[in-house]
Amino acid sequence: MKPGLSLRVSQQLALTPQLQQSIRLLQLSTLELAGEVEQMLADNPFLEREDEAAPREEFGLAQADARVSAGDRADENAIDSGAAGADPAGADGDFEPESLAPDDWDGDGSADIAPDDGEWGGEAPARTGSPDGDETDPGERAGGQPSLAEHLLHQALTLRLSPEDAAALRFLIGSLNDDGYLEDSLAQLAATLTDTDDELEQMQELVHRLTLALRLLQSLEPAGVGARHLAECLTLQLKSRQAERALPPPEQARIATALRICARHDAVELLARRDIRKLAQLVGESEDAVRAATALIGRLDPKPGRRFVDVERQVIVPDVIVSAVGGAAQPRFRVALNPEVMPRLRVHELYASALRGSDRHPALAERLQEARWFIRNIQQRFDTILRVASAIVERQRGFFLHGELAMRPMIQRELADELGVHESTISRVTTAKYMATPRGTFELKYFFGSALGTESGTSASSTAVRALIKQFIEAEDAARPLSDAGIAELLKAQGIDCARRTVAKYREALRIPTAQLRKGA
Repeated sequence: MKPGLSLRVSQQLALTPQLQQSIRLLQLSTLELAGEVEQMLADNPFLEREDEAAPREEFGLAQADARVSAGDRADENAIDSGAAGADPAGADGDFEPESLAPDDWDGDGSADIAPDDGEWGGEAPARTGSPDGDETDPGERAGGQPSLAEHLLHQALTLRLSPEDAAALRFLIGSLNDDGYLEDSLAQLAATLTDTDDELEQMQELVHRLTLALRLLQSLEPAGVGARHLAECLTLQLKSRQAERALPPPEQARIATALRICARHDAVELLARRDIRKLAQLVGESEDAVRAATALIGRLDPKPGRRFVDVERQVIVPDVIVSAVGGAAQPRFRVALNPEVMPRLRVHELYASALRGSDRHPALAERLQEARWFIRNIQQRFDTILRVASAIVERQRGFFLHGELAMRPMIQRELADELGVHESTISRVTTAKYMATPRGTFELKYFFGSALGTESGTSASSTAVRALIKQFIEAEDAARPLSDAGIAELLKAQGIDCARRTVAKYREALRIPTAQLRKGA
């Protein structure tokens, strides 16, 4: 082969560090972004919080601002005006998005950044207090509810116990999970308190002490706490009811039948399947008596400790807030970012002005540029979230007006083509990002759904079909619940072609049991 030279022109995308950071910030949840911001604030001295910054006059920053070149100011104003002029949601006037990112921003790291990036997030309040001026943190107000351990320890103080028994009871209380169960056996718990395995006598003494403490624990409120499995939890609650005075004979008979059911593991499995006929044969009772006992068991609490779990840590903070404005007949929907999740960051202008015009500290200049890019990438993250949320509100206007039954089919590729971004960008934006609406708080992925064909030639959203299935089941006769095939026939009568297996998949996604388990419920 004869060697030669050739010239070829090609294009390729270079993942610059700035673009990599932009992609990574985009896929972070609100909690993960807060952690990233805290880490950057600790690592980069040129970055500071807007609310922690001292007044500008104290550092003479008015003079530092005067040194910023007119060209830098013009570049910054051009970026801001481009962001304000973007309107990805259309011009139909149905909603009002906040200012967005410039349409020509590709995130490739080629945009010029002005030295003064301190204005980002300056308009967002650090925390919104109550209307009456109460600045108490909601978590502090919710802290008055005692935990399960505190509730049990308070009851334990009323018992006259020896120091050894009191210590064993406190140890078991500390070993409970959030549901109020003991996950480990008493032997396993005792093994954690012994130093060596060969002290058999000490081990037996500990197990005996923990057995006595377990009886005390299971006598405390709420009934069922300290159980090792579900059957024991239900049995403890039934015995607690049985100990009540002046119970009528029918109630005592129901409790006795329920206790016989919970005493047998095979009966508990039949109870989960609501097989009344086999349960009656197994416990030797009539079907009516077993049906009354299963109804009693259904009113018990399978997780007695769950009511004491701190729900404050499970609260979802939305990234986007949708509010209805205008008249009730033709409302418009305003889409805005939640100021509570937007970090208020700025470049430390005193340090930046001291470094400006000097090329003797390339490492410090690199950290300054890193701070500017971090602020800009966070801004682009929120602008992209707002663009996607605004497009979702435009396409799913029927949902905001009429509910789930009016949801339109929509896939991520359609929205990506409309906004001019890659489909993976839509996937990153809609993962672990939430939207607060007049109809509740939803993950952005909730508004996407596949299409099912209809007799009219149009398509129906899978979300709307699931809502219709739920509506059918809620209106069914409890004595004759609808089967999956029956639901498929009702959907066909509505003009929606949905197979029985698809109905079963949607029903399981809604966590609705089968027709056999719903019978008599």
